Amino acid sequence: MTFSLEKIAELIGATLIGDSATEIYGISTLTNANVNQISYAISDKYINSLSSTKAGAIILPKKLEEYCPTNALIVDDAYLAFAKITHQFKHYNFPANNSSSKAIIEASASVEDVIIGPGCVIGKNVSIGKNTIIGPNCVIEDEVSIGENSYIGANVTIQRECQLGKRCVILPGAVIGSEGFGNALDEQKNWQSIAHLGRVCIGDDVSIGANTTIDRGTIDDTVIHNGVKIDNLVQIAHNVIIGENTAIAAKTGIAGTTTIGKRCMIGGMVGIVGHLKITDDVIVNATSTVNRSITKPGIYTGFFPLMTHSDWKKVGMWLTKLDKITKFLNIKLKNLK
Repeated sequence: MTFSLEKIAELIGATLIGDSATEIYGISTLTNANVNQISYAISDKYINSLSSTKAGAIILPKKLEEYCPTNALIVDDAYLAFAKITHQFKHYNFPANNSSSKAIIEASASVEDVIIGPGCVIGKNVSIGKNTIIGPNCVIEDEVSIGENSYIGANVTIQRECQLGKRCVILPGAVIGSEGFGNALDEQKNWQSIAHLGRVCIGDDVSIGANTTIDRGTIDDTVIHNGVKIDNLVQIAHNVIIGENTAIAAKTGIAGTTTIGKRCMIGGMVGIVGHLKITDDVIVNATSTVNRSITKPGIYTGFFPLMTHSDWKKVGMWLTKLDKITKFLNIKLKNLK
């Protein structure tokens, strides 16, 4: 894919300083870019790299313009502009025809103007919006709805009646709508599984990483709201609700009936206990355990009982001084004797 700088400036809303006819066919770092590639700089720490770059153009804020040795694309937020332009150079592999002859598609499915890869199974009354791509070996079960302009990677399973909005991206191996982990003990202390009758309902512009699993609700639905970004290898249990534009990093586990607010950021390997609520605008640092509800926005760290990040730093400071404190107290005790 090749774009002129004039077109790139239009796509990202940039002010172009330089040759508008310059053609760009890829993106690279400042260090490795060549004259037909674009790069970006977001802060003063990039100044040294700017001086030696061979990039054909650079996306950067106004304050770095004087350091740019080549065509410049001036924007307010260089990282956001970079994020937008990456999608123009992303390549998808799909069959030349709209549907592979090796796919199994029920007659009642609505798949007009949809690309379906080989080995897919599309169930009864499935509705897939226009310009959506379904990668190889996907299973889309009965009554599933997927919005237009979505991308479903290879080997994804979307189970019965689940709903996906527009412009969703589901990466390979993800499972949407699997049976939740609910069991009841009988009189003989044997586990009896609970059938999960709800759905998974996913909003618009949601991204779900590779091998992530999202369980269907027990009775009510599991709900992922618009703009949520979920990394690889995340487990989301039954009846979880995740608010708009929240981001969740890899290997996080969220237990059942938990509600997470809007614009939260959950670090990698976080464990969130079930039946609690996290308010809007909360950041939970990596590997924390959240074992109680969070009612105030802020940054939280919890390797043992959860507390505000500022309190955690105080505790950490005292922990590093325990040895010195112990020695001091022992000396005082000896003097008292």
